[in-house]
Amino acid sequence: MPSGTASHHAHIHAIGTAVPDHDIHGPYIAWAQQRLADPREIALFKRMAGRAGIGHRWSVLPRSPDGGSPVDAGGFYHGNIAPSTARRMELYAATAPNLAIAAIRDLERQVSIEGVTHLVLASCTGFVAPGVDQIVIRKLGLDPHIERTLVGFMGCYAAVAAMRVAHHIARSEPAARVLVVCVELSSLHLGACGTMEELLAALLFGDGAAAALVSSEPSGLRIDRLFTAALPDSDALIQWNIGDTGFEMVLSGEVPGRINTALHDPGLRLDILGGQRASEIDYAVHAGGRSILDAVEHGLGLDPEALTDSRAVLAANGNMSSATLLFVLARLMAKDGNPNGVAMAFGPGLAAEGFAFSRT
Repeated sequence: MPSGTASHHAHIHAIGTAVPDHDIHGPYIAWAQQRLADPREIALFKRMAGRAGIGHRWSVLPRSPDGGSPVDAGGFYHGNIAPSTARRMELYAATAPNLAIAAIRDLERQVSIEGVTHLVLASCTGFVAPGVDQIVIRKLGLDPHIERTLVGFMGCYAAVAAMRVAHHIARSEPAARVLVVCVELSSLHLGACGTMEELLAALLFGDGAAAALVSSEPSGLRIDRLFTAALPDSDALIQWNIGDTGFEMVLSGEVPGRINTALHDPGLRLDILGGQRASEIDYAVHAGGRSILDAVEHGLGLDPEALTDSRAVLAANGNMSSATLLFVLARLMAKDGNPNGVAMAFGPGLAAEGFAFSRT
C-alpha cells in the first residue's frame, strides 16, 4: 500500500481486470445472420456489425462438445428451446465468483489487498445467495469480518454507484481499505432474438470483471466530485426485466440521440464538467456501444481522440455492463502523466452517473 497521510478524499489505487477465454463475437455474428430471412436485413445486419467497433466479446459459456460456440450442437443455446432463467442462474453461481477472483488476482499484481476492511460488489446479470461477495471472501481466504455491500441490478452505471459507496466509506473511516468489484456475465442472457433490433442489441454485450482498491491514502486517482442525473421522460428507453428465459434487455434506438441532446443542456454540462472546459479534461466513458460514444463525443464537442480508451475497451471486449467503466479507467491509469477528468456511464432511468478524478 502506498504510504501517505489519509485525506478527506477517496483514492483509487489500482484496477485489475479479467475476461473469460471464450471469444463468441464472430460465431454470434454468423448465427445472427441465420436468424434473418430477408436478404436486405442480412446485408444491413452485416453492415451494422462491421461498424459496431467491436472485435471481440468474451463469455463464460462453455464451448460445445466439439469445441465450438454456445450456438453449435450441444452448446448452451443450441436448439429451439431457450435455457430457463434457473439454468442461467446456476451457471452464474458457478462462474461469476471465479471471474471476480481473476480480476482481484490481476489487482494484486499491482497492489496488496492485505487488510481489506470492506467489499463493495456490483453485478446486474445474476443472483445467488450466499452472494458472490461471500463466495469471493471464502475462496480467497479473506477475513470473514469484512463488511460487505452488494450493488445489484443497476446496469451499466453500477460501477459508479459502487465507487460512490467506497468513496463515502473511505471518507468516513480513514483506516478503511475498500475492495470494489464489478462482475457481469451478459452472455448468459441471449434471448430469442427474433427481430433486427434484438439481434443488434445482443451484438454489444460480453462478460468481464474488474476490481479496484480504494482508500483515503493519497495515491492513484483521487475522486474529487460525484454527480448523478436522470433524464426526464426516458424511463422506457433502457429496461432490464427478468423473464422465464433469462433477463430481457430493452434498448431503444433513441438512447444515443437523447444522450446527445442532454449533453447540450447547460445544467447537466455543469454537473459533469464542474465548470471546466470540455476540451481540456480527460474522459473515462462507459463503452456502451459505438453510438453511445459518438453521442458523448458530439454532445460535449470533443475531438475524436478524446474517447480513445473507451473505444479501445469496446473493440477488445464489447459492453461488459458495470465492469466496462473500470476497464476504461484501468487503461487511463496505466498511462504516463496526470489525468484530470471525468468518469461517467449511462443506464436505466435513463440516467447518467459519474465522478470527477485527478492524479495524486
